[in-house]
Amino acid sequence: MPQNEHIELHRKRHGYRLDFHERKRKKEGRMAHDRAKKAKKLIGLKAKLYNKQRHHEKIQMKKTLKMHDKRNTKQKDNEKTPDGAVPAYLLDRESQSRAKVLSNMIKQKRKEKAGKWDVPIPKVRAQSEAEVFRVVTTGKRKKKAWKRMCTKVCFVPDNFTRKPPKYERFIRPMALRFKKAHVTHPELKATFCLPVIGVKKNPSSPMYTSLGVITKGTVIEINVSELGLVTQGGKVIWGKYAQVTNNPENDGCINAVLLV
Repeated sequence: MPQNEHIELHRKRHGYRLDFHERKRKKEGRMAHDRAKKAKKLIGLKAKLYNKQRHHEKIQMKKTLKMHDKRNTKQKDNEKTPDGAVPAYLLDRESQSRAKVLSNMIKQKRKEKAGKWDVPIPKVRAQSEAEVFRVVTTGKRKKKAWKRMCTKVCFVPDNFTRKPPKYERFIRPMALRFKKAHVTHPELKATFCLPVIGVKKNPSSPMYTSLGVITKGTVIEINVSELGLVTQGGKVIWGKYAQVTNNPENDGCINAVLLV
């Protein structure tokens, strides 16, 4: 059984507490006051971050409300003018078009679909090559320093074999090779230590992607067969994507959020 389903199981067996829904309603009612109190108390960087988050939430809420308002509006259609004489009781009436409504509904659906593939960290700082690689000088010709050692965490597949040192251009140290990641499921609110299958995309550079360099914001593929997730057809889901949310080279572990 997944680690957080004991509450659901208890509810299935024994039902809710008698005052559960009342307490929930009161808690939601207090939420606005709690948030206001928190906003007043916080100072410094925490206050800045909290206000920024609230600002984004409000903007998103206003946009959604606006879209829903537009959906219900009826637009005046000037093109359809009746031919011939019109009775007095019909003079004030104007023909209406609902094309705008349809277009707004389509836009809303598109936005919802696009939101499905949103990543937790949409903007990440670009990593320069000077930051990711350190120049390695070997041999007699010190001027021709063509070897690079990776200073960031890497993923290397199991079947990988190193080239002889003479021909190896990119050196990925053993201490910085990671095979597992701590993946948080956003809906289950639970974290699992799962094996990494590969690096899907590093936003900084395609070269980092091919080398398997993992930095903050990188999308990696995770083996989720242990979680027991299944498709609608009943097949077990093998791999899913997750985005790295920390700086692995500083923390010594990869933390990621599953893209559901």
